[in-house]
Amino acid sequence: MLRPLPIDTGLEITDLQSDPSFAARPIRARNLTVLPEAMRRIAHAFIEEPESILQVLVESAVEFCGADSSAISLEIDEAIRTEEAYYNWVAIAGQYAGMYNTVFPHYPTGCAVCLERGRPQHIRADKRFFDILGVTSPPVTDGLMLPMQTGKTRGTIYILAHERQEAFDLGDLQLMEILADFTAIGVRHLHQQKLLMERAGLVAEAAMANKLAHKINNPLQGLTNILFMAREGYYGESARDVAFQAAGDLERLSSLVKEILRLPLPNK
Repeated sequence: MLRPLPIDTGLEITDLQSDPSFAARPIRARNLTVLPEAMRRIAHAFIEEPESILQVLVESAVEFCGADSSAISLEIDEAIRTEEAYYNWVAIAGQYAGMYNTVFPHYPTGCAVCLERGRPQHIRADKRFFDILGVTSPPVTDGLMLPMQTGKTRGTIYILAHERQEAFDLGDLQLMEILADFTAIGVRHLHQQKLLMERAGLVAEAAMANKLAHKINNPLQGLTNILFMAREGYYGESARDVAFQAAGDLERLSSLVKEILRLPLPNK
């Protein structure tokens, strides 16, 4: 159990589940193409360069949520992490881009609180917090944190503003939750690939690949349905254009899943 954050850390974290003030913020109008376009980019990264999928997610957050910075902080491998070097910013975009690969302690950080609570959090951080960490950075005047856990990989996704007091709303939170879930497919895929390479025998590889394909297939079907509706004009003409652009990526992704499902299963 984490100890409470003392007041003098300069770090303020509020559970959004119990924060009526955030829910009451006006939801700004958004271009209907935002969600399908962001998902298209992540799907494209999944197919062409899976290692870049986390970076594509934070870049999409900056562009589509209007964040000044976005980052993903992951726990360092258990075998080598310490209390002083516990989290690593593995993907980052926006004003904080120069802090790529920065290592943070277990305490005090927002990541630890967000993971323990297991729900999205609101964050603000002033100069005192960065002084404690020994980092020179703009303050966080408004920010959202989302927990991310895929297998043994645990971390937090941040979208941050450095001057505005109410930069984000429920629409941004919902968009990031969808994109984070979709991105988790790619992260899981990378981990499963690593496991496959470490295991000997075609039968064992086929079994794991088949299991992976079934896990991918469900959210893939959900994305396919969203883009089908966009192509049919349910979200307007601009969304239809984006859906047609995404169709090629989805078809290639779907074909990869079908190939994995055709691999032989081990004999029982």
